[in-house]
Amino acid sequence: MQFEMPTYHAPDFSSPELKDTPNVKLATATHDGVAPVGYHSTSMFPEYFKVDGAWRLAPESRMDSSVVLRPDGTLDVVENRNLRAGDSVVLGRTEDGSDGIFVHTDGFVDPAAKDGADKFVFRQGRSRETAFARDYDRLFELLKYERERGKVVWVMGPAFAFDHDARFAMQRMVEAGYVDGVMAGNALATHDLEAAMLHTALGQDIYTQESKPLGHYNHLDVINEVRRSGSISQFIEDHDIHDGIMWSLVKQDVPFVLTGSIRDDGPLPEVEGDAYAGQSAMRDMVRDATTVICLATMLHTIATGNMTPSFRVLADGTIRPVYFYAVDADEFVVNKLLDRGSLSATTVVTNVQDFITIVARGLGVW
Repeated sequence: MQFEMPTYHAPDFSSPELKDTPNVKLATATHDGVAPVGYHSTSMFPEYFKVDGAWRLAPESRMDSSVVLRPDGTLDVVENRNLRAGDSVVLGRTEDGSDGIFVHTDGFVDPAAKDGADKFVFRQGRSRETAFARDYDRLFELLKYERERGKVVWVMGPAFAFDHDARFAMQRMVEAGYVDGVMAGNALATHDLEAAMLHTALGQDIYTQESKPLGHYNHLDVINEVRRSGSISQFIEDHDIHDGIMWSLVKQDVPFVLTGSIRDDGPLPEVEGDAYAGQSAMRDMVRDATTVICLATMLHTIATGNMTPSFRVLADGTIRPVYFYAVDADEFVVNKLLDRGSLSATTVVTNVQDFITIVARGLGVW
């Protein structure tokens, strides 16, 4: 099955309901970090704004932000906390064009495909009973396409580090060029490095799952040694580490963002403990991502879903979709992502150890 990029269908701005609509309303922010009353809050979909009689697309949309019209005519999507006094902010709570704002949710849907579709069909949800074989086949072809033309960001929970095969499969994915960035927390990196140094994760052998004597010290000892080295890359050199996810990221020069939480041990030196600095670092990593794959990490998945648009404007002006996957063994987690408004996500209900080994083998990297 050859991957084919879907065509973007722009709105018909010559239609009567959009042709004669007014220009969008603007108001000046009077305080740093405070939006004017009646501000428009963005979605992950393409959003157009009528300025000086012309409809313009905001090139980088995402959830829950404001839109600022710059003096040069650029439309910037900005988190409210990053607004500055004097910014010209878009106002309006409608999305149908009547206030000069049009949210385009069907840009990648072939208009002909909508005609004649059944109104009632079975099994449209995503659950343990869903057949995911076609999803895997599509993902294999997408990743082959993206390795040559896109940017794939992986958002990972620590479950990978607890299993020998999953950890090795992800290492091989990095080495084969299918990973352009990783976002995770302290735990993934900690237990992956613990596995590399001691063959355990939280004190259990990563292959046999046998608990080792005093194994509960292992991850703490590893954190201590990484902090002694001063960085993950220096720890890898100091202790002759030669396998694992973090090792492969460092050796392949793939960027990673580790954001902390209140429950972290240590943490490792690279972990960003300031929540808003971490959020900004994550936004920077997904800013030009074309595929995002979130695996067994509910809060990171929801956060990433909120900051990732459903589309990307390429350098030549082409508009393409951003593919977003959420994988978890718990239906609640993937459905929570959909409930938060990330309607463009593809969800897979399975444990991520099985998922990554299937993907690695399907791509022929293992």
